[in-house]
Amino acid sequence: MLQKDKDILEFDLDQDHIIIQRRYEALGALNDFLIAVWFLVGSFFFLKEALVVDGTWLFILGSGQLLIKPIIKLISLIHVKHVYKATLKQQAS
Repeated sequence: MLQKDKDILEFDLDQDHIIIQRRYEALGALNDFLIAVWFLVGSFFFLKEALVVDGTWLFILGSGQLLIKPIIKLISLIHVKHVYKATLKQQAS
């Protein structure tokens, strides 16, 4: 039984895992880019009194997007887990 558990732990999803990981990494990179844009533009908005309120909203938007980053990571882990389970079922059949 120990050997069987070891085989499961060493199971590799090969190409499926790589595709899933790249998609979520691209989504995370896009999210990070947008966060940087909101904070950079918001910072410039603070230089002009008339744009301070808009700058504040951009900071709030960027801060909200910081919450998205761990959500993307969790979703990717769950997705890989589902693919892993589906692959195990296919191999067992």
